[in-house]
Amino acid sequence: MLSTLNATDVRKNWGQFNDDVIRVGPRFVKRSRDEWAALSSEQLKAAFDSFRFKAEFTREEDNSTTMTLEGFDLVENAETKDEVIDLMADSLADYAEDYMAQFTLYSNSPNRKKHFPYLMNVMAQSDTEAVKALIDA
Repeated sequence: MLSTLNATDVRKNWGQFNDDVIRVGPRFVKRSRDEWAALSSEQLKAAFDSFRFKAEFTREEDNSTTMTLEGFDLVENAETKDEVIDLMADSLADYAEDYMAQFTLYSNSPNRKKHFPYLMNVMAQSDTEAVKALIDA
């Protein structure tokens, strides 16, 4: 197990700490009773890579396509499957940002608590195309 670093030492050696996180691997820090982890973007992507979205599609009477995601209360509708996936990727990005902005509320809500690792995976992506790739359609 990797040793936990003292926050005071991290602060004194901030540049080296960041270099170590990027080049060596995640680091764990303790400040008083609080502990936290520092990861690079690539490490974060790897940690949450298995949290993907299972899409369900319905063809509507008007020939449009409705998409839902298993376990999530997100619904989008568009004329084509590609368009509805684009809309859902945007909705996921918006929801992830909202979740992080109201983290205490969402992470303590029984119906949304389990969304956290999925939304961390969304937050780790660099663009909408990468978010779309998380949707198993």
